[in-house]
Amino acid sequence: MIRIDIRQKRFGNDVVLGPVSFDIAAGETIVLTGPSGIGKTTLLRLVAGIDPDFDGQIVRPDRLAIVFQEPTLLPWRSASDNLILVHPSLSRADVEAALTDVGLDGKGNLFPGQLSLGQQRRLSLARAFAGQPEFLIMDEPFVSLDAETVETMLTLTEDLIAQHGPATLFVTHSQSEAQRLSNRILNLISGPDGAVLG
Repeated sequence: MIRIDIRQKRFGNDVVLGPVSFDIAAGETIVLTGPSGIGKTTLLRLVAGIDPDFDGQIVRPDRLAIVFQEPTLLPWRSASDNLILVHPSLSRADVEAALTDVGLDGKGNLFPGQLSLGQQRRLSLARAFAGQPEFLIMDEPFVSLDAETVETMLTLTEDLIAQHGPATLFVTHSQSEAQRLSNRILNLISGPDGAVLG
């Protein structure tokens, strides 16, 4: 069980997040929505442990993975090496299996610049799932993709979540993505003392 209990998050004198509390059960997918600038990415940074400066408590497993809005791949490393760098214990067979799972079989020797944006997003998914995460955080991972690619990525993400079963926190502006992927939808809204769940 993942427990998020944020009483307050400030940047200087500005309160960005007010009381925000929720749990995520093993295997459950929570989708977080809300307008731009409301604090969704700030919340994800707290939940992921990237930003420890807040009032409250977050309980999460050590084995977690993050898929950012951009693929965040190392352009001077091959597709295979981008996986191995994060998961050094993976065998070459494990790497090939992870690439095959996302439709990149045979592309392990290619560099990110030789892959389309959709393929780069697939590689970032492979990297996330290769470590068998107990907790998966996805921050608008399909932004800037065309509708056909988004559909492909949604199906792929559904399959990978079903196969690996992590607790998942997924941020999106898209109601169709939210409805399709979620067990529950949480909406972040503006409150008198920072953003809260509405």
